[in-house]
Amino acid sequence: MSRSELLGTIMREHRDSLVSYAEKMLGDRELAEDVTQEAMIRAWRNIDRLLGMEGSVRGWLFTVTRNLVIDWVRKPHARKEVVGVTYNDPVVGNDITEAVHNVLAVRLLLRRLSPEHRAVIVHIYLCDRSLQETAGILGVPLGTVKSRHHNALRKLRCAARSEAA
Repeated sequence: MSRSELLGTIMREHRDSLVSYAEKMLGDRELAEDVTQEAMIRAWRNIDRLLGMEGSVRGWLFTVTRNLVIDWVRKPHARKEVVGVTYNDPVVGNDITEAVHNVLAVRLLLRRLSPEHRAVIVHIYLCDRSLQETAGILGVPLGTVKSRHHNALRKLRCAARSEAA
C-alpha cells in the first residue's frame, strides 16, 4: 500500500470515530475536529512508521488523539475557563452561583489527585465510560483501573471532609 493510499484509508475509516472520541472528551465538536485534523497531520508525518507497523493503526490514532486532547486541556487558555460549566449542566432552580461553586470545589478536589487517579475519575464520571473502556483508553489492566478508582474515591472523600471541617 502506498503512502497516499494509506492516508486515504485512515481518513475514510477512522476520521469520524476520532472526531466522536475527541468530542466526548472535550464537549466541543469544532475543537474535536481540529484535534482530529492535527492527528491526521501527525499520521501523515509518521506515514512510514505506520506502513511498517505491526500493531493497530487505529490504536495509534486514538492514542495520538487522546494525547492531543490532554495537551490542549493543559494549555493556559483552557485553564482560564471554568471546566465543567456547560449549557447541558442541570442547574437546580435559577441558582447558578451554587452550580459554579460546586464546579470549582470539585475542580480543586480533583487537583489533589495524582494524574493517574484523576484520569480514571474523569473517564468514568465525566466521560461516562465503563471501567473496561477506561482501561482500554488508558492502556492499563482492568485491575489497575479498579484500584485507582477505589483509591481516588477514598482520597476525594477524605479531602471533601477536610474541606468541610
